[in-house]
Amino acid sequence: MNLKSIIAYGACGAFMLTGCSKKMNQFSADYFTVNPNPLEVVGERVPATVTANIPAKFFLKNAEVTVTPYLVFDGQEVASQSYSFQGEKVRGNAPVVSYDRGSSVTIPVMYNYQPEMIKSELALAFTVRQGSKQYVLPRVVVANGVVATAALADASTVNPAIAPDRFQRIINEKYAADIRFLVNRANIRKDQLESGEMIDLNQQIISANEAPNRQIEEINISSYASPEGALDFNTRLAQERETNTSKYLKDQLKKDNITEFGELTAQFTPEDWAGFQELVSKSNIQDKELILSVLSMYKDPEQREKEIRNLSSVFDQLAEQILPQLRYSRITASINVIGKSDQEIMELFSTNPSALSVDEILYCATLTDNNDQKMKIYNKAAELYPKDYRTYNDLGVTQFKAGDFAAAKANFAQAARLAPAEAAPQLNLGVASMVNKDYRDAKQKFGNAAGLGELGEATGTLYLLQGDTNAAVKAFGDTKSNNAALAQILAKNYSKAKSTLSAISKPDATTYYLMAVLGARTNNDSMVKTNLKQAIKLDPKLAVKAAKDLEFKNFNLSSVI
Repeated sequence: MNLKSIIAYGACGAFMLTGCSKKMNQFSADYFTVNPNPLEVVGERVPATVTANIPAKFFLKNAEVTVTPYLVFDGQEVASQSYSFQGEKVRGNAPVVSYDRGSSVTIPVMYNYQPEMIKSELALAFTVRQGSKQYVLPRVVVANGVVATAALADASTVNPAIAPDRFQRIINEKYAADIRFLVNRANIRKDQLESGEMIDLNQQIISANEAPNRQIEEINISSYASPEGALDFNTRLAQERETNTSKYLKDQLKKDNITEFGELTAQFTPEDWAGFQELVSKSNIQDKELILSVLSMYKDPEQREKEIRNLSSVFDQLAEQILPQLRYSRITASINVIGKSDQEIMELFSTNPSALSVDEILYCATLTDNNDQKMKIYNKAAELYPKDYRTYNDLGVTQFKAGDFAAAKANFAQAARLAPAEAAPQLNLGVASMVNKDYRDAKQKFGNAAGLGELGEATGTLYLLQGDTNAAVKAFGDTKSNNAALAQILAKNYSKAKSTLSAISKPDATTYYLMAVLGARTNNDSMVKTNLKQAIKLDPKLAVKAAKDLEFKNFNLSSVI
């Protein structure tokens, strides 16, 4: 062997000793930690972080390793994004792992959730390139299974917003007329009884007495004296005006044969300072601010009058423009208009729905809990009143609850076209978009629905589906729903979640399943089994899910499923 060969051989030996020409050893599962482990659904994805702690003398200087995380389940596998790492002598842009010291490297993992992923393995595949050579190392399993509790979030269970009817069975109407008096007088003049407003008031009282759907609830008399002169005189004057007005009214009711008029009440105000202040503030009197300041400075009525009389420049205007308006008795009739009864409305819908107003027919739908019957009523409402957005909106709500999301969205859209500024159709269009996983549009529509009570549940569910648990909990507030309880469970607020689930008025299979999950997380065996039994009774398919659910891995469910 010549000198050149000896030198080359020695260099090659030294090269191999430093780990530059040999193949990479297999990766060990002990090198990797996964957070979380097992994996968990967040929103509609399965994210995780794999951390590799590569020991010294392992990662060859001339090697580049590409790691591909695979989630293997149900005979298939899904790859997350591949990441590469390189040795110190590789020319490239990948993170460098030291041969002498080793290194810690991070591999982000993300999958779109599928239900079959509950039973799965997270396996890392390794492809090594050294110069012109490329080879594959054995895969390493680093985690098992997916906790899929977050996937119980369900946009289809969100309550859309009803556009409510304005039906009132009893509508109160008030009619009033004034009898005016001369200064320091209490006698009722004939011309005051023949005024237009008095004639109209009497006619309203007579009509209410005769109409079967109108009822006189109360007639009230309020009598006043203007705030000038002695207080004791004004007291007697106001009281006398009340007495005379009451006598007139009783005689008139008797003359008109009206005996049912509810309660007849009367009172008097000796000096109407409140009315005086209001009239002055609305007047064009030049020094009205000065008068109003006197009213605020002096509370004693006689002192007030004295100070105002001292304002000689304006008192004549007060005597001419303001004070005469404060010498009166006001008669007010409170009359109730009685609407159709529930029975009458329901019968009319069956026999002659066109005889119902739009508010009556919308109210009719509230008289049943049957969604199919509600849908029938709202459909007829839309037919009879096609220009009222509420008919389409509320029809869409019933279709949404029936699971016909396409029809619901079409009617929500029609409601929005008829009333673009109304909040309910906007929120409902957002809920429909959320069911179709168009979260951007849902967010936009929710932004147009500010002020609606249903908005909290809708936005809370949107945050939940997008994996923002804390924002979801805040948005839900005191909402009592499965989605709200799920957010609280994911936020580990177990006491609040239990309170929420217990308060749901119509619990379903998911309600009981979530209660079982809550039992598992608080290590309550009886709570797990009791609620799982009820959940499976309502939805037998949940037995298969529970058997695979890692929430229950520490519980023996043989007596339940």
